[in-house]
Amino acid sequence: MRDEGYIKFDCRWTRLPITIPPLLFSELNGWRDRLYRLGLIGAYPDGIGFGNLSARAGYQREFWITSSSTGHLDQLTPEHYARVTDFNVSKNKVWCWGGHKASSETMSHAVLYCCDRRIKAVAHVHNKLLWERLVNHVPTTAMDVLYGTPEMAYALQDLYNTTDLPQQKILVMAGHQDGIVSFGNSIAEASERVINLYKQLRNDL
Repeated sequence: MRDEGYIKFDCRWTRLPITIPPLLFSELNGWRDRLYRLGLIGAYPDGIGFGNLSARAGYQREFWITSSSTGHLDQLTPEHYARVTDFNVSKNKVWCWGGHKASSETMSHAVLYCCDRRIKAVAHVHNKLLWERLVNHVPTTAMDVLYGTPEMAYALQDLYNTTDLPQQKILVMAGHQDGIVSFGNSIAEASERVINLYKQLRNDL
């Protein structure tokens, strides 16, 4: 049984009406739709969803992210996004509000935003073939580091500080099968990087 999609941190969630800016929602959702159509966001046969997309909300510790358990949905509404207002990696806590709880991968997104103010968006996708192609060829976390944990957040921070991750802007989660993370100074950059690699891989097959 897969364990993707299950929230492993203490989620301090407040149910409130979503007020995500319409233009930001349109851009986020547009790129989320592209990732979904390519199967980079979706759900496994057992129903467990995978993949998420986020964008900085203008403050260092705040960002919008697709909500937990939305990978299987072909269309999202503003209610399917959560606003993360704060987080504490060492205490494994996330504070958020919205129609649903923030994604189970929220902590990984959060620590990348802390690494560099220039990072404006983060895309977390799944693809077995691309994962196998990239593992250990781009910055890669250790096999024993699990998704959605403080250990994963610290591992991403370490990769950012000790490898060429700031230049490559893409990494592989070795201990999170099929998991790939891309980021950039825009939603388009974060999404296009992994889309282009995926399309190149398909052309090579």
